[in-house]
Amino acid sequence: MHVQEWLDSVPPVAVYAVVGLVIGLESLGIPLPGEIILVSAALLSSQHAGINPVILGVCATVGAVVGDSIGYAIGRKGGRPLLAWLGKKFPRHFGEGHIATAERSFEKWGMWAVFFGRFVALLRIFAGPLAGVLHMPYWKFLTANVLGGIAWAGGTTAVIYYVGVVAEDWLKRFSWLGLVLALLIGVTSMLVLKRKAKKMQAQGKTESAEAVPAAE
Repeated sequence: MHVQEWLDSVPPVAVYAVVGLVIGLESLGIPLPGEIILVSAALLSSQHAGINPVILGVCATVGAVVGDSIGYAIGRKGGRPLLAWLGKKFPRHFGEGHIATAERSFEKWGMWAVFFGRFVALLRIFAGPLAGVLHMPYWKFLTANVLGGIAWAGGTTAVIYYVGVVAEDWLKRFSWLGLVLALLIGVTSMLVLKRKAKKMQAQGKTESAEAVPAAE
């Protein structure tokens, strides 16, 4: 069943709960389609009088902030062994190249990597755990986490809602375009990160191979 059709078939309180839960779990580090769920629910709120976009935005923001905070705590406690374990279980999302790319972003941008990571599909999954592993000061993480959560979750809800209100008739016939756009943005960001990750991983292997003769 279409995501939006399924959301339309459940009570509004269930829509709020699903949005908050899925985004929270994604932010915690579990690969889930949080952005697709949020876009679908926000679009539905522009057509469904029973779904309040303000409450929806708040639920999405709370899910993002709480999920990231739990991910931070888990990363802080689990450390590098946790990343190694995740790399074995979910190599497509937590491979060495992906983690190296994320670490480089954290080293370069600090707390802003958490903020801007909210808008990038792959970074959104493990920004919290990685910040904990790298022992980023919690006050910095929390500040970036809250601001990023409000900007991404609240901003996405507001934009999609108002677009839906302005072009309600058009979106009723072509509502899938919003999902396609979200998917294209997500896929593009993941492909860019994957390319950077592979490049860094290849560079790491080259440097390791060059270092062996020197060690001997």
